[in-house]
Amino acid sequence: MSESIVTNKSYGYNSAKIWQIALFALNNTATNLYLFTLTFVSYYATGVAGLTVVVISTILTFMRVFDGITDPIIGFIIDKTESKFGKFRPIMIIGNIIIAGSILTMYNVTHQLPEEFQMIFFIAAYAVYIIGYTMQTAVTKAGQTVLTNHPKQRPLFSIFDSVYNIGVFTGGQIFVASYLIAKHGDFNMALFTELNTIVMIAAGVFTVLATIAIWNKDRKEYFGLADLTVNTRFRDYLPIFKANRPLQMLVIAASTDKVASLVMRQAPVMVMFFGIMLGDYALSGTISLITIVPGLIITFLGVMYARKSGMKNTLVKASWLGVISFGILIPFFLIIDPSIISLESMGGITIVFLILFSIGTGIGTLTPSIVIPMIADVSDYETFKTGRYVPGMIGTIFSFIDKMVSSLAPALVGFLVAIIGYKNEFPQLGETLTTPLLIMTLIIAFGIPILGWLISIIAMKFYILDKKKMNEIQSAIADEKQKSEEEEDEDEAMVW
Repeated sequence: MSESIVTNKSYGYNSAKIWQIALFALNNTATNLYLFTLTFVSYYATGVAGLTVVVISTILTFMRVFDGITDPIIGFIIDKTESKFGKFRPIMIIGNIIIAGSILTMYNVTHQLPEEFQMIFFIAAYAVYIIGYTMQTAVTKAGQTVLTNHPKQRPLFSIFDSVYNIGVFTGGQIFVASYLIAKHGDFNMALFTELNTIVMIAAGVFTVLATIAIWNKDRKEYFGLADLTVNTRFRDYLPIFKANRPLQMLVIAASTDKVASLVMRQAPVMVMFFGIMLGDYALSGTISLITIVPGLIITFLGVMYARKSGMKNTLVKASWLGVISFGILIPFFLIIDPSIISLESMGGITIVFLILFSIGTGIGTLTPSIVIPMIADVSDYETFKTGRYVPGMIGTIFSFIDKMVSSLAPALVGFLVAIIGYKNEFPQLGETLTTPLLIMTLIIAFGIPILGWLISIIAMKFYILDKKKMNEIQSAIADEKQKSEEEEDEDEAMVW
């Protein structure tokens, strides 16, 4: 089939050009740029504005909860939006403008205020940022429904998104650490000004490109059943979630994977694994760079497999691969001396570790990327089942629960290390590797991801949206649309 905009009469496929998928993925990249730059906001708040570490930590935790609360509200607004500029484009652009304005205000005004007003102003500016951020990120999920419903195209979003995200988070970290810190000497106002200027310009350009990508798809004829769409109220959120089993299962699979991924990336876990167990904390950065290429290869192969066999099947097979790779690493580290792993003398043990670790971390990159287009499948299922076209509500139900569950990652790490006696502080660099510390490091670094993948596999057993079912759904929606159009033509003919 041509990659151009065509409709398959058999299944009702609405296809997109490859460049449209590639550019629409930049909408997620635009918001991730801001997410990246705000990983340094605590340095601004404590080093420039003068807020305390305890205060800023409390504020950022509270803002995480507020972020989840805004999701359902923004999702409802998206579903109710009807304008001559479409449903999604206005939300994307307004959201990006709000984000840029809040960042400018936050970084340029907070430290200028009297000390007694700084905290209140910072909270207000951050809250406004979250509203804009939620608006734009909600479109990333909801807009998938109109961009394409072709089973060989929806997974392609994952490739572009993964590549862009590596550029943002890995490339961005290198840019800050190797260039901006070297240029400005520290996290000072000059550094934040340069970083934020670059981010705002890049995010603005990416948003415009994403808007262009979805331009001719952001029309009513692509909105579910169009004129047949059932009216939905805000209080329908809970009934929709309770009645949509695929949504429930996808939320369980994705949120547990997210927790597993976030747990492994927590700073104390990196110290425990690389700094204490392997005895070389510098390996954490070097190995992160080494695993980029295998991660991209795994994502590419996974997406190609998803185009052929469906996203559900791919998520299950990838999860099993992750279970096997990390499952081997646990007894592997119980048998060997972890300190002999070194990049200076690449022995067989180091090579085996790099292969298995790269596979596991690559799967950790693939599975979240596959989930985003799967949300569009769930939205189409809701339209098929009830007649409702509510991609905003479906996407933000997913985001709300995902954020609430994933916010447990730091607490989970703290609880687990407390079990082995670290109640007042986390394990520190230079500590002796005791047996309890070794076992707990393996549990957190590998056991928790394995548990997340196993829960995903179980959840997918009750997720009915495989390739065959999605073909049935797209065909039924297309038939319903065609039937409606024929009835409208008959009504017009009778009037004349």
